[in-house]
Amino acid sequence: MKRKFSASVWREGDWYVAQCLEVDIASQDESEEALHNLREAIALHFEPPGPTTAPQVRTLEVEVSAA
Repeated sequence: MKRKFSASVWREGDWYVAQCLEVDIASQDESEEALHNLREAIALHFEPPGPTTAPQVRTLEVEVSAA
């Protein structure tokens, strides 16, 4: 399914910044390729999540001074 999004593109120093106005996603590049990067980031944002491996949780003991 295709959806349309609005993007704001501006130059910031040597970089182009592209920001989606509907979703809080932005990208940058040294060229107007930033808009292409934004398109890819939006597509990845809407991909369904895949299975992941649960992280290992460990306990740390740290000595801290009372400040």
